[in-house]
Parts: sequence; C-alpha cells; structure tokens
Amino acid sequence: MSEVTALKQYSKMNTLFLLTFLSVCHAENFDQAYDLSPYRITYISENGPGLSVMTEQAKVVSYRGGNVTLPCTFQRNPAFVPNPKMRIKWTKLTSDYLKEIDVFVAMGFHKKSYGSFHGRVHLRGATENDASLVISEITLEDYGRYKCEVIDSLEDGTAVVSLNLQGVVFPYFPPHGRYNLNFQDAEKACQDQDAIMASFEQLYDAWREGLDWCNAGWLSDGSVQYPITKPREPCGGKNTVPGIRNYGMQDKEKNRYDVFCFTSKYKGRFYYLTPSLKMTYDEAVLACQKVGAQIAKVGQMYAAWKLLGYDRCDVGWLADGSVRYPISRPRRRCSPTEAAVRFSGFPDKKHKLYGVYCFKGYN
Repeated sequence: MSEVTALKQYSKMNTLFLLTFLSVCHAENFDQAYDLSPYRITYISENGPGLSVMTEQAKVVSYRGGNVTLPCTFQRNPAFVPNPKMRIKWTKLTSDYLKEIDVFVAMGFHKKSYGSFHGRVHLRGATENDASLVISEITLEDYGRYKCEVIDSLEDGTAVVSLNLQGVVFPYFPPHGRYNLNFQDAEKACQDQDAIMASFEQLYDAWREGLDWCNAGWLSDGSVQYPITKPREPCGGKNTVPGIRNYGMQDKEKNRYDVFCFTSKYKGRFYYLTPSLKMTYDEAVLACQKVGAQIAKVGQMYAAWKLLGYDRCDVGWLADGSVRYPISRPRRRCSPTEAAVRFSGFPDKKHKLYGVYCFKGYN
C-alpha cells in the first residue's frame, strides 16, 4: 500500500469517527443518535405468514409506584382454526441484552407470573387478539425493554416495548473516595441510596437536560461513561464538542470508578427536620426515628429536588454520612448560579454542625 493511499484511508476513518461522535452529541433524541453500546442487539419481529405481532408504540413512560400497560396485539390467519394451546409470553431483556428474564406466560386458562413480577402483572385482554401486559406498582427495577412473544403451533411472532420511568440521574461515590467502586459495589451503592444503576439512555437524556460531570461512572450495561456539556481541559479537552465521553466496557471485578444512579417518584414525605438543631450523625439518625421517620437517602433528596422542586438552603445529614442540601431556586449564598443538589462532603460523624433530612414512607 502506498503512503498516499494509506493517508487517504486514515483520513476517511477520522472523518467517519467525527461524524459518528457529532451525531451522538447533537441528535434531537436518543433514538436518532448512534448507539455507542458495544453489545446492543436490535430485536426484529419474526412473524410467520400466518401470524403477526405488533405494538402500537415502541416506548411507554410511567413512574415508580404507578401502573402501566405495555401494548401488544396479534393477528392470525382467518383460515386457521382456534388454537387452545396458543401461548403468550412476556420476558424482560437484561441491560446487556445477553439474556431474558421471564415475566408472564399465559396458555388458555393457565397463567403464571415470575419472580418480582408475581402478583403484579396480567394480560389486559381487551379483545381476543390483545396480548398487552399490565404492570402495577411499578418498581425502579421494572425499567427496561420487554419482549412480547406469541406462539401459535409452528408460528411465532415477537414485538419489543420499552418501559421508561420519569426520574433523575445523579452521580455518586462512597465516603471512602472517588473511583473506589467495582461494578457490583456500584450496583449496591445505588440500591443503598434508593436508586438503581442508570442506563446509557437515562444518562443521555440527563445530559440533554444539562447534566455535566467530569468523573467517569459505571452504567447498568457494564460500560463506563460521563456527560460533558461544558468542555474543558480535565474533561476530554476544552476544544472538544459536548457529549457523552465513553470508556467502553470495563472489567466488572477489577476496574473501579464512580457510578451514575437513577431514581424516580417515591411514596412518602421528604423534609428537613425542624427546629434546626445541630447534631452529630448518630443524633441525626435518632432524631428522625423519634418522629417515626428515617434519615433520608441521597436518591430521595434528588427525587424531591428534581421531581417536586424541593428547595432548602440548610446543610443536613443523609444516610450515607454525607451532608447536602437541595436548591431549586438559585440565589446568593445558596447555589447562586444553578439549581442543584449541593454536596458538602463526608465530615467526621462526631461533628455537631448540621441538621438532618428525614424521610417517612407511606404504605
């Protein structure tokens, strides 16, 4: 290969990479953007000539604690005789798209729900061709893609529906410092803060809404990424374009980063305990318990701030030992430049310097 030919090929590769990167940074929505997830699988309906399975919408949106219907209908060849053994099966695709989790199966009068979905799912059955799945009391873990499959003798058809949740993405690292979480630790850290690990789609949406964070964090598919809206030297370079910086898939056991968590609406009351006494961490925990509540978690503060517009310019203890305060109306001395959950660190728990945020759940 001549040197001129090699240079031309190299130039084409750079141009293709730049166009791909810009498409991610400036697409109007995630569905228009190029998908950076390296193991993403596109599921295509495999309908036979005598059976077709359809969904009227590819994405539905709900919130934690709500109810939702995942639409799915099917059409059989009118010449076919009724099949009492026709089976309708719903599965949930894992975040890495490598396996499926059983959700619900129906065949005639026989119906069965599985795992955490037991007792919370059923078929809508509005018509004889309606295979739509109703999910009640939605949890954070219900977020994701679901496959509707109809099996009619030798015919088999599928359709995929995404369940999105209204909520908020937030970066998190533990008291012992940044870049200290492997994948399993990161997953537990989010759960401890009333959240789940965020997906790439959720991080992308948060970036579109202005999330800017210069520390890399785990996502639910095992990749490590971070969102930048204001390019600068420590965050990929000041001459780069805004976007999601992608470290790719990482070793889940050995590699350590921060994590991006996602939480949604809650059933309960989040509040700053008054009068505003200054307490140690242990005193703060007891103060919430005395009023029938618990010391609040980081995810609960973010949900109150983002979804309810909670605003309080008082630094208070949270369950992880951090002290923070939520500002939805920026003002002097209280996050003057932006609405944000302000982080004041992980102080010595014996310091008698802060109030406390409490959370009381509703049944």
